[in-house]
Amino acid sequence: MAQLKVEQKKSTIGCKANQRETLRSLGLKRIGDVVVKEDRPEIRGMVQTVRHLVTVEEVN
Repeated sequence: MAQLKVEQKKSTIGCKANQRETLRSLGLKRIGDVVVKEDRPEIRGMVQTVRHLVTVEEVN
């Protein structure tokens, strides 16, 4: 199954609380953090919520 590599690129200062919580649930704490998650609809939805703060790549 494909995986998504998610990297935090911007700060959460000034963001809404739900966006900060979404980054935390993805496992991202600070700028430059990278996590690899399974490509599932739940993860895609979380990435969509914070799309302006992260970059996403598909990894095989």
